[in-house]
Amino acid sequence: MNLTLLLANLVLALAVAPLLNGVIKKSKAGWQNRCGPGVLQPWFDIWKYLGRESVVSEHASWLFRLAPYVYFGAHLAAAGMVPMVLVGSPLAGMGDVIVLVGLLALARFALALAALDTASNFGGMGTSRELAFASLVEPALFLALFSLAIPVGSTALGALVGDGGVTVARLLALGVFFIVAVAETGRIPVDNPDTHLELTMAHEGMLLEYSGRPLGLLLWGTHIKQLVILSLLAALFFPWGIASDPSAASLAVGMLTYLAKLGLLGLALALVETTNVKMRIFRVPDLLGAASLLGLLAITSIYVVGG
Repeated sequence: MNLTLLLANLVLALAVAPLLNGVIKKSKAGWQNRCGPGVLQPWFDIWKYLGRESVVSEHASWLFRLAPYVYFGAHLAAAGMVPMVLVGSPLAGMGDVIVLVGLLALARFALALAALDTASNFGGMGTSRELAFASLVEPALFLALFSLAIPVGSTALGALVGDGGVTVARLLALGVFFIVAVAETGRIPVDNPDTHLELTMAHEGMLLEYSGRPLGLLLWGTHIKQLVILSLLAALFFPWGIASDPSAASLAVGMLTYLAKLGLLGLALALVETTNVKMRIFRVPDLLGAASLLGLLAITSIYVVGG
């Protein structure tokens, strides 16, 4: 049963992740009174890249060739740990929130090494920005997760799901998570996933040296990362409808509510992108620092007002 659930979880993540990105792009275009690409366009792009040859710089080492597989695998493993349709995730016994954040950090570290490996100016610029943002995002994410873990006395992801009560700590943690979701998915106002301008790009600058199948894996992995962040947000703060047992009826309801919540969160991200402009890069630490402050306030509120 665990193996079946694991395979179903991974297949769901692989299939839905590009579609979620397509929904975000399509809804963003709608908010801006444009037609925009179709919902299936991210899938077409991935399929196109996976079928093409890769051109590798003569200065690249084995790190450059290995990084896309580490990046993709780490995010896929993270998807296996996050409760999506069922409260108990298939890989829950292999790690908790600390391992989950570690997998995201591993993927970022592998891609950063690869971007620096070819000595590209754009790769170095994108890496420096990405890691600078990460040094502020990860503490905020940890603080938000710990503010949820302290009341239940566990860092297991399944233990954090199901408590839908409204408390001060949870409201503050929700604000942290939404800021983290915007930053980790590379969305405006932190980053712009649709540009390759050297003055604005961060994550995209790390991908410029890749082509063909490795680029397809990197894009797919990025979509899965986005799915992981939004799935975690949905499970921890909007657990309504998530299945508590692996019966067919519960799983069917859990699947429908999960897809609905993902769609609503995608619409929210698109709305944030439409109603905001790209921040100056030196202003981004202020936003991420505010997220860490909210996380500290969330933990403090547990001891001051009882959560």
